Amino acid sequence: MRDDRNPERRQWRDMTPSRKAVTVLAVIIQLALAGVAWADLARRPATEVNGPKWRWAVVIAINFIGPITYFRWGRIRSLSR
Repeated sequence: MRDDRNPERRQWRDMTPSRKAVTVLAVIIQLALAGVAWADLARRPATEVNGPKWRWAVVIAINFIGPITYFRWGRIRSLSR
């Protein structure tokens, strides 16, 4: 059923093939970024994380900005790496 109250809202079947491809690509990038960030967080000792690890796990779940924020400000960079 089409929602005529919000003409900007499109359903999958209404999208062009190129828009579908861009959407799928964005989802893949988002999941890859989050997966790599969560894996890094899980392997990294708590002493090398700025703040509580549970908080960063929640932040990583926020769209593209979460994983990018974690990689920029969530990790403590040691000189030996």
